[in-house]
Amino acid sequence: MMAIRPLVSQANPPRISPPYSRHIKPSLETREIALKALHSKLSRRIGAIATLASVLLAGDAIFNKDFANGLDFSMVAPEQTVEEAESVIRGHARELVEVKALLDSQSWGVAQKELRRSSSRLKQDLFTIIQSKPGRERPPLRKLYEVIFSNVSNLDFAARDENASLVWESYKKIVVALDDLFSII
Repeated sequence: MMAIRPLVSQANPPRISPPYSRHIKPSLETREIALKALHSKLSRRIGAIATLASVLLAGDAIFNKDFANGLDFSMVAPEQTVEEAESVIRGHARELVEVKALLDSQSWGVAQKELRRSSSRLKQDLFTIIQSKPGRERPPLRKLYEVIFSNVSNLDFAARDENASLVWESYKKIVVALDDLFSII
């Protein structure tokens, strides 16, 4: 027992190495087997990607509401109907425009919080309305959606940086886009 104790208590115990070297060059046969295995894995991955892509591209045929037993894959609020969205969108837009008072007083942090709260409600309403429109009516609404919410983000960042000129530039673009939106809706 005394002879084993010094070996166990050593910080770096001696290593017992195998009689062969680990740095032997693989033979041609082992290389071919490794390449076949790699090729096989890549072929399976490519096949899986192709299958997944074909399923996603055929989305309307496979994932329509009748076939999917009523599952809805859109991003609208499950409880919100188009009528509800149309009835509250003007109020949410008004809340977004009323952020002006906070911006005038340069209450940047409070303005950011109110901006985020009111814009998230408006975003949901507008998305619900856009999804309810026929395909040919959607592009101008999507463009206004993009203009409004990219400027909301710009205003948010400008308020964080306390950049008053960029805040007012973004705010004006939001108001113009909202006016254009309500002339279409």
